[in-house]
Amino acid sequence: MARKKREKNRYNAKELKEFESIIDKKLEVAKEQLQFYLNQLGEMADNPDSKVKGLDDGLGSLQNEQITTLAGRLQKHIQHLENAKIRIKNKAYGICRVTGKLISKERLKAVPHATLSIEAKQKQR
Repeated sequence: MARKKREKNRYNAKELKEFESIIDKKLEVAKEQLQFYLNQLGEMADNPDSKVKGLDDGLGSLQNEQITTLAGRLQKHIQHLENAKIRIKNKAYGICRVTGKLISKERLKAVPHATLSIEAKQKQR
């Protein structure tokens, strides 16, 4: 009698460690980028030349707004990565929150904080 192969529903400890390593590298880069943007904002706030009123004032405000937006996005990205690390610790990492199936390794390597499988993501549209 042929045995039916059980569908895998969790990643093993070795695989989770591999994903955690990917996440740690991405977190390190994101935190460095965030610090860079925060330093830029600090320099702009402390620089008396950036506070000159006139035609250039609009450019300074626009640049400040863009850097603030980028910093905000990075903070959100960092939070998603840290949440993924929590899911790893809870051994719930890589499970699609819609289908309950395992998210493919390829997807998690590309987007390690993903909580949806490609199938579930496409249905969202």
